[in-house]
Amino acid sequence: MAERTKISNESTQRTELHRKIWAIADDVRGAVDGWDFKQYILGILFYRFISENMTDFFNKAEHEAGDVDFDYAQITDEEAEQDFKPGTVQDKGFFILPSQLFENVVKVAKENNDLNIDLANIFKKIEESAIGFASEEDIKGLFEDVDTTSNRLGGTVKEKNDRLCAILSGIADIDFENFQDNDIDAFGDAYEYLISNYASNAGKSGGEFFTPQTVSQLLAHLVMDGKTNINKVYDPTCGSGSLLLRMKKQFDNHIIEDGFYGQEINMTNYNLARMNMFLHNVNYNNFSIKRGDTLLNPLHDNDKPFDAIVSNPPYSIKWVGNSDPTLINDERFAPAGKLAPKNYADYAFIMHSLSYLSSKGRAAIVCFPGIFYRK
Repeated sequence: MAERTKISNESTQRTELHRKIWAIADDVRGAVDGWDFKQYILGILFYRFISENMTDFFNKAEHEAGDVDFDYAQITDEEAEQDFKPGTVQDKGFFILPSQLFENVVKVAKENNDLNIDLANIFKKIEESAIGFASEEDIKGLFEDVDTTSNRLGGTVKEKNDRLCAILSGIADIDFENFQDNDIDAFGDAYEYLISNYASNAGKSGGEFFTPQTVSQLLAHLVMDGKTNINKVYDPTCGSGSLLLRMKKQFDNHIIEDGFYGQEINMTNYNLARMNMFLHNVNYNNFSIKRGDTLLNPLHDNDKPFDAIVSNPPYSIKWVGNSDPTLINDERFAPAGKLAPKNYADYAFIMHSLSYLSSKGRAAIVCFPGIFYRK
């Protein structure tokens, strides 16, 4: 009975959340192409999440220490720099001053004639807060696609600011309640919903940008079936990270010991994947998402082998193949005695994954059925 109630609550919360989040996206995008515009919705949703996450981080510590009225959003930047910044970047991976918090920016957004410039500076400062720390590479360029000075938002500063204000206000109006108490992973769910909806509404292949949750769940079950613990999980073509994050419950239960690893060639998807990790409360020291061509420049050689690999590689894409004769000596491809055809890289991705598996590991890979009857 309790389980049925929980499922019902999840369904209700998810439906309401999806309705609200898509209404914002629909209302404010206007003349901007939906697929291009997703970065602004997703980026500002992420900005709200990390702002609230950091505020909660400080508030909880101060309340437990006895100052029950403390609110990080209400103190000065000078106090924050002096009393709260030391040690925070090591813990959280970044730092946000009170004046830079989402809730404080939203309050004055309508009257702020420099809103687009101020947001650009805030995003830059958040990224710069990690420079020199272990989290630098995980934070660097996170807001690169959220260009608040771009003409995609409007031809004039006023048009840009009006649209940004509408996004900020719309996202501020979503009641996530206490997201720690939600039956669903509210921010992460909203994020994945938007990515999947933008993929289908843009007329692009959903498989290219987003693996449906039902497929992700199946792959997660396949690699985890019968396992009591695994070292880590890897996706060589991780996209926005949804396949990796389908394993999050096992990480919370300490079945996955060392976190999440992925590589992605597309810059936008690479940024989305890193944001997605934070949105699902996976801290920077528990994931390693790298950008690059997995087949020609694999970036997790030093992290293999992996006990679990989940992957939905791009279907039938071209690659260099035997135009580079040295690839036949690559330890990933050599066991086949032949390279995947130049016009169809599918088996190259499969061979890559197999070479990264541990002796007790299991890989679950989505492929186009046509690979079974090719030359």
